[in-house]
Amino acid sequence: MTRFTVNDRPVQFEMDPRTPLLWALRDAANLTGTKYGCGVGDCHACTVMVDGAALRSCLITLAECEGRFVTTVEGLSRDRSHPVQQAMVAEQAVQCGFCTPGIVMSAAALLAANANPSEAEVKAAIPNLCRCGVQPRLVRAVQRAAAVARREEKIDAAPPPGGSGRIPALSPKGDTP
Repeated sequence: MTRFTVNDRPVQFEMDPRTPLLWALRDAANLTGTKYGCGVGDCHACTVMVDGAALRSCLITLAECEGRFVTTVEGLSRDRSHPVQQAMVAEQAVQCGFCTPGIVMSAAALLAANANPSEAEVKAAIPNLCRCGVQPRLVRAVQRAAAVARREEKIDAAPPPGGSGRIPALSPKGDTP
């Protein structure tokens, strides 16, 4: 049995200790924000923070997580208010969304260690593969998130989950505000 903390909650997994953290998070803990991309650590879609460092969850085993603190994209912010999440939306650095959780976690780990990263530092810290091509906007988004975290800027971008439940395009005719 492996014990560690996930998103500020103590957990124990009764799984083979050689199981990659990715599968424990997705299959046992139902934290599906962490994505399976390649399984060999090349794409970084499965990035989570372990003790504050961005690590690929497909490459770290449950045994290696024993006693550590793991943060997934679900634990970063329940209402999408984290500066990285807000800046990714504001800078339109989100396309299909598959790689987004890994990028967000890499960026959050970078900003926790470096409050004002240069373009080169952002590119080095976020090697995530994105087939949609958000990389040109990614540096701008991370640097904007850094400014928000330093309280130099405010973003009103991403609405909290849930919303009003009303979808204008699917509303009956005449049901518009």
